[in-house]
Amino acid sequence: MAPTTAVGNPVISAWSTISPFGLSSAEFAEGVRSGRKAAVRLDRDEWRVPFEEAHLVPGFDIRSVLGRRGTRSMDRASGLAVAAVGRLLDGAGGERLPGVGEDTGLALGTSTGSAQSMMDFTRDSLVGERPYLVDPARFPNTVMNCAAGQSAIWHRLKGPNTTIAGGRATGLLALQYALRLQKAGRAETLLCGAVEEFSTARAWLEWHATDRRDNVLGEGAAVWLLERAGTARDNGRPGIAEVIGLEFGFAKDGREIRPVLGAGLRRLLDRSGVAPEEIWAVADSQAPGVDGEEERAAIADVLGTATPRRVPCAESIGDTSAASAAFQVAAVLALAEDGGAGGARKVVITSAESNGVVGAALLELVDPARSGL
Repeated sequence: MAPTTAVGNPVISAWSTISPFGLSSAEFAEGVRSGRKAAVRLDRDEWRVPFEEAHLVPGFDIRSVLGRRGTRSMDRASGLAVAAVGRLLDGAGGERLPGVGEDTGLALGTSTGSAQSMMDFTRDSLVGERPYLVDPARFPNTVMNCAAGQSAIWHRLKGPNTTIAGGRATGLLALQYALRLQKAGRAETLLCGAVEEFSTARAWLEWHATDRRDNVLGEGAAVWLLERAGTARDNGRPGIAEVIGLEFGFAKDGREIRPVLGAGLRRLLDRSGVAPEEIWAVADSQAPGVDGEEERAAIADVLGTATPRRVPCAESIGDTSAASAAFQVAAVLALAEDGGAGGARKVVITSAESNGVVGAALLELVDPARSGL
C-alpha cells in the first residue's frame, strides 16, 4: 500500500449528482435514504444490448438539459459531467457559488472516456465514403479527457484540468489528485468527482470482459467542491466533510483484495489515530461476486466487533464503474445532511476489484456546532 496522503484539513463543502434517481442531488439523497432500486427495463428498439435492465438517468437529454448551443456534437459522458458540474457551481437563481473563480481546478474521473464515441468514430472512418469522411466535430469525444475539458470550457474553469482513470476507485484517486494539487499550491479550490455513461458499446464490453451476467449497469456523474476549511467559512460554507486520509494498493486477483485492503485500512486508521469503534459508517463499493465478498471480509477483519452503519449505493443505482467511488462519497455526503445523528462522525469509504486498484478513504462528517458558522 502507498503511504497515506497528508491532507491537513481540506473539506468538502458542496456536492452535486446526476444519477439514476434523477437530475438533482435532492433526488439522489432521497433515493439513497429509501434504499429503493432505480433499475428500468430496457427498450429493445433503443438499446441493442445483452442486458435486460440498466440504471439510466431518467429524462436526460443533452439539449433539453444544457440547451442547443454548443451541444450538437457533445456525447453522453461529457453531457453528464457538464450538467453535474453546472448544478454544483450555480445556485437556484443561476448565480455562481461565492469564491469559485476562473482559477478553480478540476480533477474528473472516467473509465476510458466514452467507449461509444470511440467505436462510432472508428466505424465511420471505415464505412464512410472516400476519402473516409467523418465528422471532425466528434473527434474530441474520442479522447479520454473530453468530459473534463468540456466541463472546464463550458463553466470557465481555467485552473488545473486533469482526467483520472483507475477502475472503481477512480473517484478516490481524483480526490487524492485534487488534494495534491491543493497541497502543492497549484489551486486552492477544486472540483473533483467522476462520470460514467451507459451505452451499447459499454454494455457489450462489460458482457465480453466478465462472466457476471447478473450485473446491472448504471450511469451518472458525481462531483464535489474541495477547499480549505477557512476558505469555505469565508465564503459562507460550513463544510460537510473533512478529508482525513486516503490509502491505495493493487490486487492482482480476488484473493489479494482482503489482505491488501485490510493492511491499508489498518494503516489509515493508525496514522489518523482513529479506533475502529469510532467509525460511524462504512460505504463499500458493493463490487459483484468474490471481489465484494473479499472487500467486506477485509472491513470486518479491521473493524472487528464494531458495527458501523452500512451505506449502500451500488445496489440502488447499479454498477457505475469509474463513477462508483464518487457516488459512494456522494451517498455519505447525502446522509451527512439528513440530521439523523449529532456530532462529528467518521466514515470509511472503500473500493476494490480484482486486477485493479484497491483503495480506502477516511472522512469526518462535520458537526455544524463546531463549523464556526
